[in-house]
Amino acid sequence: PSPNSIDSVSNRDAAASFLFFASLLSVHLSRLAEALILFSTTEFGFLDLPDAYTTGSSIMPQKKNPDMLELTRAKAGTTIGLLTGFLSVLKNLPSAYDKDLQEDKPAVFAAFDTLNLTLPVISGILQNLTIKSQQISASVDTAVLATEIADFLVLQGIPFRKAHRLVGELIRECLDQGITISQTKPDRLMKIHPSLPEKFSDLLDPHRAIERRSQYGGTSSTSARNQILQARQLLDNTT
Repeated sequence: PSPNSIDSVSNRDAAASFLFFASLLSVHLSRLAEALILFSTTEFGFLDLPDAYTTGSSIMPQKKNPDMLELTRAKAGTTIGLLTGFLSVLKNLPSAYDKDLQEDKPAVFAAFDTLNLTLPVISGILQNLTIKSQQISASVDTAVLATEIADFLVLQGIPFRKAHRLVGELIRECLDQGITISQTKPDRLMKIHPSLPEKFSDLLDPHRAIERRSQYGGTSSTSARNQILQARQLLDNTT
């Protein structure tokens, strides 16, 4: 039972809350769709989208169009529009029942129908896409691991501010010389810290760098598995 009679006839918080979370979910799906589109392009080539969720080009025989992902990306605008439209209906109503409140049904039903289309699309694509691991590994720029060097220097007792500056200077030198950081000569590394040459190749190994981040929420395989497990448990507890 409702604790207040006026609230029972005029309150539409449930509809507004559903529309908000539908909009928020659509925004997350839109961002994921954009990432999948971007990383499936020829320029990146990190993944291959399943044929069942793409269409052929009307002019280019070799091209796969990520139409379903593009529509999923666009649907975020639809659900956001439904939310803002319904809130606009509520904003000037008196504290009573008004026929205006009937407008909650079209918005809620439309948002539900939209998610009923986009969620299966994203789920199907994620289950069937092909990850091109070798292409991803080949694209890694060792410069992104400069923080690993700075963190190593901190473990040797160097303040992070100084470590940051030393590594930044090294990166600048590499850029000026047109070489990668992995091509730095040992004598240059010695000037930063005597033990750096010995550990340098290990610090620039992307797989080891990933595994070093083993704290809660980190990037290591163990941390990632724990995050997936927690997400599944959350879903099991809410369905």
